[in-house]
Amino acid sequence: MPNLSGKVAIVTGAGRYRGIGRDTALALAQAGADVAVTGTGRSPDTFPDDEKAMGWRDIESVADEIRAMGRRALTIVADLANPDQARGIIDQTVAELGAVHILVNNAAFAMAEDRVPVVELDDAIWHRVLDIKIHGSYYASKAAAQAMIRQGTGGSIIKVSSIAGKIHPQNFAAYVVANMGLQGLTGSLSKELGPHNINVNTVCPGVIDTSRWDNKRQNTPTGQEEWQRLETNIPMGRPGTATDVADTITFLCSEQAHWISGQSINIDGGQVSSH
Repeated sequence: MPNLSGKVAIVTGAGRYRGIGRDTALALAQAGADVAVTGTGRSPDTFPDDEKAMGWRDIESVADEIRAMGRRALTIVADLANPDQARGIIDQTVAELGAVHILVNNAAFAMAEDRVPVVELDDAIWHRVLDIKIHGSYYASKAAAQAMIRQGTGGSIIKVSSIAGKIHPQNFAAYVVANMGLQGLTGSLSKELGPHNINVNTVCPGVIDTSRWDNKRQNTPTGQEEWQRLETNIPMGRPGTATDVADTITFLCSEQAHWISGQSINIDGGQVSSH
């Protein structure tokens, strides 16, 4: 297992029970890191049924799980699309946990309203998708990089993208553009930050069975049909799990993987065989 003892990590978009953010925060803590987790402060009445049934408390519940491992945890409510709030995540983490060594940009717009043809896409939804995923990642990554450079001990910045940014499916335009942007930002940042011993990578999940898909499957006319179609296209025969993604992220943040930088790594059961 990677050893992240003494490291401080930030994971954005980490409040859902079945999500990449939570599993990543727990995996980093299991490896020894203290972790700050962020969320939007969503109202409990919007929680899915499984979270309501278990008394889930969003990022506060994730923080409790981290503390149960003997690690320090910090919860921060913030809108990543707001530059002051995005930068504030870094500042608050450094102030309360002492440093920042790892940033995982995971926050994204909830799936559903953006998955329509461009000619039907609401302009406000287009902007919201890009504001959270691209601009939020930019603001947070810039602030984290500045902090890591000041600390002088290196670090890791990970962006959670998607294979959609490589294969460009129809009715995904905003999501495709946002994820392509993350991959481009990763390439540029890796060259700029490499001299400071900071590696920058993107993970590109394929079909991952998390709560992001639940809303679309349950509340859109073609959601379940689309899910089944996607499943049939996975060579390894199953959708991925949040743990599949979290384990790769944890490895990329470790010393064993520190010479890996500037990469956009597919985690998709063999669905995309190049790029």
